[in-house]
Amino acid sequence: MTRGRDGGPQAPPAKQRALLAAVVAAILAVSAAIYVGAGVGDGDGARERGGLAGGHDARNNPAAPASTGTWVGSWATSPAGGEPGTETTGLAGRSVRNVVHTSAGGTSARVTLSNLYGQSPLTVTHASIAVSAGTGTAAALAETVRPLAFAGSPAVVVPAGGEVVSDVVRIAVPHDGDVLITTYSPTASGPVTYHPHARQISYVADGEHTRDATGAAYTGQSTSWRYVTALDVLSNEADGTVVVLGDSLTDGVTSTVGANNRWPDVLSDRLRSAVADGRDVPRYSVVNEGISGNQVLADGRGRPASNPSGLNRFERDVLGRTNVEVVVVVLGINDILRHPGVADPDVIVAGLEELVSRGHARGVRVVGATLMPFRGHRGYTDAREVVRQRINAEIRAGRVFDAVVDFDEGLLDPYAPRRFRSEYDSGDHLHPSDKGYARMAEVFDLDDLKGGAPARL
Repeated sequence: MTRGRDGGPQAPPAKQRALLAAVVAAILAVSAAIYVGAGVGDGDGARERGGLAGGHDARNNPAAPASTGTWVGSWATSPAGGEPGTETTGLAGRSVRNVVHTSAGGTSARVTLSNLYGQSPLTVTHASIAVSAGTGTAAALAETVRPLAFAGSPAVVVPAGGEVVSDVVRIAVPHDGDVLITTYSPTASGPVTYHPHARQISYVADGEHTRDATGAAYTGQSTSWRYVTALDVLSNEADGTVVVLGDSLTDGVTSTVGANNRWPDVLSDRLRSAVADGRDVPRYSVVNEGISGNQVLADGRGRPASNPSGLNRFERDVLGRTNVEVVVVVLGINDILRHPGVADPDVIVAGLEELVSRGHARGVRVVGATLMPFRGHRGYTDAREVVRQRINAEIRAGRVFDAVVDFDEGLLDPYAPRRFRSEYDSGDHLHPSDKGYARMAEVFDLDDLKGGAPARL
């Protein structure tokens, strides 16, 4: 079920406007303190200009392909913190082979590497990209292994707090497939910037094995993504990118590892199938910017903050993605659960409205989701349920987003509407099962991806 922004009252109440102003002022002040002095590649400029790396425009690289198509995000993830245990040596002397699952396919690719949480420069002397030889393996299809370069060099130094984008490389990236992105650093650099809860097995090898097609050297395994934060492709399949900004419900916590059953994965499959069937829906890729535990308003600890709030990471993780056309916001439940008392629903709604405002300022359409039930979870209280219901009422009334996907209605038990329907519950009464994640994608009306942001008056 969807409801458009135009169907609701014209303006938020005065109290909400005042709260919004206060929230915005506080967030902007915190953002300035946290992100001042951020490193190379920060923000949205690099990807929007076609992939700058160390001042080099990959589109002007004489080795770059002369293909046609549109640059879109095929896969992305949010750097969420520094990996525990890597503070001193990082992953020096090891090859890190990240397995990432694509949305759109393409004829060329470029990769973003992040050292956002590093305390010293990260030296990468070798990096590569390849198509995986199959599911659950570190092996690559030998004919697809390509070295990555940065401003024409095989090596790059990523400053602490910064990121770099590789030069464009010609490679046939499949849609709905696994790609291997491998890096090697010979020197100590930590902490390692990572994304936990990947729901995907990646691999580690001692020594430099970035161009190995066989997976024999990759005896170590990891359930995190390290360093890599984006894979862009030059695609004839997609005309733009949908970014899903969310928490663990988007991250896919409790979904089957390696099965790509996160709901944005299923949404991507639905959208591609609808286009293939000739339906009048946009040709978009879908990338997942979920961080488990994420909130609209509050950051995690540290400088830069681990698990930065939706407000603090919106420019980086949404507007900084390639050719973004739509953002889907699935946030708010952790603002309720992690508040020490009873959260103020008006303040949370004001934060959501600020996300919409920032999206509209860049011409991005913003679709939002209702908050799903969680009775039976250890954090449930009747008071928190009242907050959830009040936020959902504002969202459903069309006063927040351009369109609404009603995950609450789609997954609740009709006989006990404060709970998940049993087959959609993973068992913890907060996160869906694989079937529940599929249901989330199924209730999403693909027509809600049509159109842009409302015109600014």
